[in-house]
Amino acid sequence: MSGSGKASVLKAFEDMGYYAVDNLPVELIPHFAELARESAQIERAALVADIREGHGLPRLPAILKALKRSLPTQVVYLEANDEALLRRFSETRRPHPLGKESSVKAAIADERKRLRPIREMADVVVDTTKFNVHELRAHITRRFQQTPTDKNILVSCVSFGYKNGVPDDADLVFDVRFLPNPHFIPKYRPLTGRDPAVARYIRSFPQTRQFIRKVADMLAYLLPHYVREGKSYLTIGFGCTGGQHRSVMIAEDVQKRLAGAGYRVKVVHRDSPK
Repeated sequence: MSGSGKASVLKAFEDMGYYAVDNLPVELIPHFAELARESAQIERAALVADIREGHGLPRLPAILKALKRSLPTQVVYLEANDEALLRRFSETRRPHPLGKESSVKAAIADERKRLRPIREMADVVVDTTKFNVHELRAHITRRFQQTPTDKNILVSCVSFGYKNGVPDDADLVFDVRFLPNPHFIPKYRPLTGRDPAVARYIRSFPQTRQFIRKVADMLAYLLPHYVREGKSYLTIGFGCTGGQHRSVMIAEDVQKRLAGAGYRVKVVHRDSPK
């Protein structure tokens, strides 16, 4: 999809040693494949094909099927949701390739329809909605580098307050309101769970330590299975009443444990500080 990060992904492949080509006409792909097969200098190649191909694009699925019979070939399809694509086109102020006579929203819908046959034959589908440029390149590098790993997933630990609603994009949600609340201790009320004194207070209770240990153990079991199913991004929500103390401290601790286990993890405090 246009706006899904093709340029960043192609650059990541190039940095891994792939011979990278952008927007090669589809009728030239078989010729390029033959050239690559005979060339001692091209061991691996990454080609970008997209909606810019125009009338030649419907021929791409048949070309790819033929190519797979003669060379080890993977089709990687990049996409993002409509909201993310609209925002990216707005931020870059670049026109959509199909948007000269229609709105960007209509052009995105038209593009999805035209690309559906290619998406259906993809070996790997990467949803770039939640990635920034750096996270996307890191994900592609980890996913396609020659040394495989079972930790090709970006985990986001999000703290939030239930009074402001559960995050819409959370894949897993843990309610930590059962833990003692520092809000009712005057000296802790203006602070957050990132403050060492508050964190020590919350961590002083055995149920806190046990909860963190059990959650970390469960995630250590779940994450490799998510990776094997092709999931590239997981959002874990930790919620308390206001999103200032308990959820913040728990998200920080879980993030450190997962990072220590070798996963790429970021922490987001949606409601903290106020």
